[in-house]
Amino acid sequence: MLALTLAATGCAGSAEAESDAGTGSGAAAATDPVADRVEPLAKTPEPKLPVTVRSADGEQVTVERAERVVPLSGSLSEIVFTLGLGDRVVARDVTATFEQAARLPVVTRGHDVSAESVLSLRPDLVIAETTTGPEEAVDQIRAAGVPVLFVEAAGGLDDVGPRIRAVADALGVPAAGTELTQRSEDRIAAVREDVEDVAHGDRPRVAFLYLRGSASVYLIGGKDSGAGSLIEAAGAVDAGAASGLEKDFTAITSEALVKAAPDAILVMSKGLESVGGVDGLVKIPGVAQTPAGLDRRIVSVEDGVLLNYGPRTDQVLKSVVAQLHGEDGVR
Repeated sequence: MLALTLAATGCAGSAEAESDAGTGSGAAAATDPVADRVEPLAKTPEPKLPVTVRSADGEQVTVERAERVVPLSGSLSEIVFTLGLGDRVVARDVTATFEQAARLPVVTRGHDVSAESVLSLRPDLVIAETTTGPEEAVDQIRAAGVPVLFVEAAGGLDDVGPRIRAVADALGVPAAGTELTQRSEDRIAAVREDVEDVAHGDRPRVAFLYLRGSASVYLIGGKDSGAGSLIEAAGAVDAGAASGLEKDFTAITSEALVKAAPDAILVMSKGLESVGGVDGLVKIPGVAQTPAGLDRRIVSVEDGVLLNYGPRTDQVLKSVVAQLHGEDGVR
């Protein structure tokens, strides 16, 4: 469940601060950072409502109006804004860190939804992840007569299109959803084509580490971490999964790191900052003994966008490729 939470929320709790890629020395500096703004479609669509759609929790949800929308994750906010309907969003989750959403009031932190705060904004529609909680808060919102659409939490690159279309259909703009899906998938495909040109020879092994130094949380991602498809698309091997880690995350030990033997380490930028940058990261037991630690080969991407799997995922992938394969890694 931690993997799904990370993907859905972008690691709530520290994502409000700006990205700090490049904390410390070595290869941590983002050579191709993800833009702080989303890029809306050229033509603003006009919702055609009412519509009835199937929510990911199995419920049929009828949306009568979409003048006041509350997405309960940064990833879902990104989709609404990129569809061109950002002027209808009246609040944000703490992980909605892009520029256009920055001035909106924060009403939720992923698994800490405040039903009272949401309802005080008189929303026409609330859009949630299947990992959004607590359940009691969501039930309270629904009991007040507000439609709540659940969208399947993102787990990989294949989820980009389905999530965009689910949101677009609920907002009454299916054609815009198809257009944005095509644009997003085309851009991801273009980056993947570039990877074939730069990823020569053996693919590097990349371990995804989830770090929160202030809470003494140090985890290595396994098969279900949510980062696997991104790592593979960047021309690399998910070191945690390849070493046999079946769970989403496992506590970091020297033995686990030695077995994973990563050539590079992927981290969220605020997680890297929380351990004191690259200098602090290599002091975590076992890290300095890995090829990645010895070479100080660290790939860092902003918390609020790394695992969103949405309209900016092509930029995330491009950044990972550039940092992993060198500054001139992509065209």
